[in-house]
Amino acid sequence: MKQRTDSAIRTMANVSKKICVSAPGRICLFGEHQDYLNLPVITAAINRRVTVCATPIPERKIHLHLPDIGSEEQFEFNGAEVPYRKERDYFRSAFNVLRREGYALTQGLEGDVRGNIPINSGTSSSSALIVAWIRLLSEFSTRGGITDPEMIARLAHQAEVTEFQEPGGMMDHYACSVGGVLFQEFYPTVSVRPLVNITDTFVLGDSLQPKDTKGILARVRGTIQRGVELLMRIWPEFSLRESSLEEATGYLPQLPEQEAAYVKGALENRDLTLQGRRLLSQFSLDKRRFGALLNAQQQILRDVFRISTPKIDAMLQAAMEAGAYGGKINGSGGGGCMFVYAPENPKKIAKAIEEAGGKAYIITLDSGVKVERNR
Repeated sequence: MKQRTDSAIRTMANVSKKICVSAPGRICLFGEHQDYLNLPVITAAINRRVTVCATPIPERKIHLHLPDIGSEEQFEFNGAEVPYRKERDYFRSAFNVLRREGYALTQGLEGDVRGNIPINSGTSSSSALIVAWIRLLSEFSTRGGITDPEMIARLAHQAEVTEFQEPGGMMDHYACSVGGVLFQEFYPTVSVRPLVNITDTFVLGDSLQPKDTKGILARVRGTIQRGVELLMRIWPEFSLRESSLEEATGYLPQLPEQEAAYVKGALENRDLTLQGRRLLSQFSLDKRRFGALLNAQQQILRDVFRISTPKIDAMLQAAMEAGAYGGKINGSGGGGCMFVYAPENPKKIAKAIEEAGGKAYIITLDSGVKVERNR
């Protein structure tokens, strides 16, 4: 009887220490393929989230169950950095990044990871996972939980991008950690400013097409950067951040055709983002204008950067015919998701997207990383 009682006490003690942390996915309203160029973006966190729960265990190991994908993650630690076993080994990289910052664990953790963000679809499921995991690990660390969402975002970027020398930027990590609608700038320093939150609905559409994130990022980024380098040989004062499209137009014909088109597209994308910022800073949102700006950006992403697909184009067209105000591909492109602004008839629009072959989710905008104790 005493043994069962002691066991019950230990179980209750662990349950009392159970912590769950969730982080949202995101859509990029304006500025796709801009953050890695140090150009501004506007992001919005969405109400589809990843949740990581854990309780302490005496063994010095991490054991996480991932029922959504029928997998699990396990590794032991002994005070040193844990070695990576695979590409994008995010659970271990977050552990290592936190350890370097002085957030050490003296006990192990067992828990589970669940989520309803479409995976590998441009809605930042991996960034949301890393943000939630870093926040959770810090809660059990010797230094205590990290409460600054911007610090969590910086550490998550290190764990996902810097640690594996990936080509992506950091907008996803700030979007998932801070939440809401954000105007993000990355030069000369990172600046994150909230904009008016939109209470209307959107419809997210997953094309169910896999995408080559690394390949597309490398192609678009490489072409733009090559074009900028060539342009600066002709016009040394050129700046992607400061030079006007009108000024650049006189020099672009001297570049190879593709590089000229990509630089022009980047400048147009930048200007649309700034227009979006002004629009979302107003007390009352001009909904039709907002939709038109989304459509204008999609035209650049489709026709210049070539990151859309015929299926996503068809899903967007079906959504527009069903009453959406505007929309665009979401994320790096080549597959994955699109979204539309749907302040009216979102169910009808979601049905149209599914009839075009996608999987639709009616979404609203959401807050950032959250901690729940004794869930």
